[in-house]
Amino acid sequence: MGKRVWFPVVAGPLAPFAAGFEAWLRSRAYSSSATASRLCQFDQLSRWLEREGFDAGELTVEHAGRFAESRRARGLVTWVSSQSLVLPLEYLRGLGMMVTPAAPVASGPVEELLADYGRYLRIERRLAEHTVRDAYLPAARLFLAGREGLDEPALEWLSAAEVSMFLVAECAKRSVTGARDLASALRSFLRFLHLAGLIEAPLVWAVPSVADLRDRTLPRGLEPAAVRKLLASCDRRRTVGRRDYAILLLLARLGLRRGEVAAIRLEDVDWRAGELLVRGKGSRQDVLPLAVDVGEALVSYLRRRPRCESRALFVRMTAPLRGLAPHTIGWIVREACTRAGLSRVGAHRLRHTAATEMLRQGASLAEIGQVLRHREQKTTAIYAKVDRQALRALARPWPSPEGGAA
Repeated sequence: MGKRVWFPVVAGPLAPFAAGFEAWLRSRAYSSSATASRLCQFDQLSRWLEREGFDAGELTVEHAGRFAESRRARGLVTWVSSQSLVLPLEYLRGLGMMVTPAAPVASGPVEELLADYGRYLRIERRLAEHTVRDAYLPAARLFLAGREGLDEPALEWLSAAEVSMFLVAECAKRSVTGARDLASALRSFLRFLHLAGLIEAPLVWAVPSVADLRDRTLPRGLEPAAVRKLLASCDRRRTVGRRDYAILLLLARLGLRRGEVAAIRLEDVDWRAGELLVRGKGSRQDVLPLAVDVGEALVSYLRRRPRCESRALFVRMTAPLRGLAPHTIGWIVREACTRAGLSRVGAHRLRHTAATEMLRQGASLAEIGQVLRHREQKTTAIYAKVDRQALRALARPWPSPEGGAA
């Protein structure tokens, strides 16, 4: 007989929400002992609010930080960091009980300019929020940082020489990939400045392409034997093995990106039509046929998928039960490589694998581009180099030392 778990009685302003918090934790697969521990934390937070004279509706993130700080000051070692309060705050925020501070208003010409640029990227260019926040806005801010005291009219005097000087200074600190990303973001910002009428000349041409060897090498896909080893490394007697097997099949057979796999929802699979809705880059949505082996793998996983509130197709196996993040998809691929005794590769290598396998099976580049959902034909054209037999007829004979063809 298992050990009996004691559940505390929550007192204070948060007491009316204790039962709901307990049910919320259980719905996310938290064990009885973990649920009891979190209820104890909920009780301590509630009693602290009562001592400080706050109602439940007055709780803020700052108050939660003060609660954790007060426990540290008393020499306690549990729930003494802001990170430990993520769960109760997430639950209360979902109920609308958390006081959300007003978003800071952009002040100053530079901040207002960046705010306008962000709206342009989200609305006009349809870029994802994380791309705007983590890539494009930081690059624009960095470009403007060297122009202290800048006001909008001064942008009219921006020259190609200044753009070149910025790139020379910043690209030297970055890898080829980092330099290429910076150049791409800077082109976008300069294009916005011209469209907004803040610079007279379109200075996009002043940002050169970053030289690398991507187009001089063959796309690196895995051999069929290596893919079989990856799939065989998944223990399908366990739910996690069935999940990982289905993920690997989606990557290697349909060529999905890791973010696209993480974004699949339960309703995206049309079982009657045998189709899968793929939520791709730039809010793009495409429908792909669901291969028989992929569909069978999904059914096998769904029969044992943990029950939870999340509508994500692929979820964690431990609490809290929620959808997988894109970086977790990459981790699953790397772990499968380790189990299979292969060199570790990223999830995108399986996308190359799907393309090269389709080419081996006789698919045209246009068909491959449709499956991979490329926006431009030149993106798919890199796979033309994989067909060595077709390229052999184009190769010129190597001249012999005597002057004839070898």
